[in-house]
Amino acid sequence: MAYDLHLADRIRKILADQSVRFKEKEMFGGIAFMVNNKMCTGIIKNDLMARIDPEIFDSALKKKGARPMDFAHRPMKGYVYVSPEGIDSSKDLKYWIDLCLDFNPKAKSSKKK
Repeated sequence: MAYDLHLADRIRKILADQSVRFKEKEMFGGIAFMVNNKMCTGIIKNDLMARIDPEIFDSALKKKGARPMDFAHRPMKGYVYVSPEGIDSSKDLKYWIDLCLDFNPKAKSSKKK
């Protein structure tokens, strides 16, 4: 198992409960949940990857379990890893997913190759 399958199920349920249309794409050795053809959230090993508004990045890092996403050892503003203790409760996980969904309409799409 390259990523937390139970966490993936929890994310699917939150998205489905909110009638969010999404696609799943395996990437980075984990899974990404694409909304409007843009990476919205995902899982790397046991961590949630949250794509949030860069304007709230610094305040979001104060939440339990949050740290800058440093994929390839470069911090990425607007991307946060949240460790399992920060998303144990359904309420906490929904908080992060909602931040991702709030930012998604403003997020830029990846360039097509």
